Amino acid sequence: MKFTKMHGIGNDYVYVNCFRETVENSGRLAERISDRHFGVGSDGLILIKPSAVADFEMEMYNADGSLGAMCGNGIRCVAKYVYDYGLTDKTRISVATGSGIKVLDLTVENGKVALVRVDMGAPVLEPERIPVDVEQLADRAAEQTVRQKAGGAAEQTARQEAGSAAEQTARQETDGAVIGGTLRVDGAAYTVTCVSMGNPHCVVCVDDVDGLAIEQIGPSFECHPAFPDRVNTEFIRVLDRRTVQMRVWERGSGETWACGTGACAVAVACILNGWTEDEVTVKLRGGDLQIHWDRQQNTVFMTGPAATVFDGEMELENLGG
Repeated sequence: MKFTKMHGIGNDYVYVNCFRETVENSGRLAERISDRHFGVGSDGLILIKPSAVADFEMEMYNADGSLGAMCGNGIRCVAKYVYDYGLTDKTRISVATGSGIKVLDLTVENGKVALVRVDMGAPVLEPERIPVDVEQLADRAAEQTVRQKAGGAAEQTARQEAGSAAEQTARQETDGAVIGGTLRVDGAAYTVTCVSMGNPHCVVCVDDVDGLAIEQIGPSFECHPAFPDRVNTEFIRVLDRRTVQMRVWERGSGETWACGTGACAVAVACILNGWTEDEVTVKLRGGDLQIHWDRQQNTVFMTGPAATVFDGEMELENLGG
């Protein structure tokens, strides 16, 4: 089987052109090919397939073999692949995903795709659609107490700069949503905002993003009973009104260097809480993404790079059972 390894700011996947290759037992293949010691090494597997409803279809699997609905960094690489490898000559394409059809605009430099802007669609805030079991959250009275005590200095400063009017407006528009809720994890109380961008996300403010013991706390968030389908968790620090730092623990993959849907969820969460403007630079371990939430259209746009690492070939019979 021929494949191409690609990454979007460090979020790396193995891509297979299913116009030419036939893949069976995709979940098992994803698990083995993603292994960084015995496989190619990646955060998962993405299959590029024909589509009856869009220009292309993207089918993605996490490193543990579980099927994913959407990957923001992965879909930018799909756009680069189909253009650079001659599957299309269009600079605006549509891609069918597990969370709907996405429209992508390609910036081409010297005959290759350098940047991709993705219409990620509307954020989902209703708890039952994310999904979030709100019964697992702290009660509102306790939530208000923890909110006053929680959060770092940057968060408190951002709140003061944003003013109560912006925060109140955001809250009035999202009745029932988990915005600044309180979740107890491993005995500690965390202030969380929950958003789906095709995948469920829990955005958490912390004082120290770099020093966070994410390998310890990440799995506890991922498998918390509040999240029936598990969850991707973004640990963030607001740097200023237009900049946010983020690390991410992805369900099924662990910590990754970047998460496109997660960056979109972070921007939405920060805007709803009144911490940032509607256009935000999200700084991830692998690089920066530009996120813009068009509130009038209720659409989130993500812009970032995509890169090809190498082409390769693997004997499938060597994958084992």
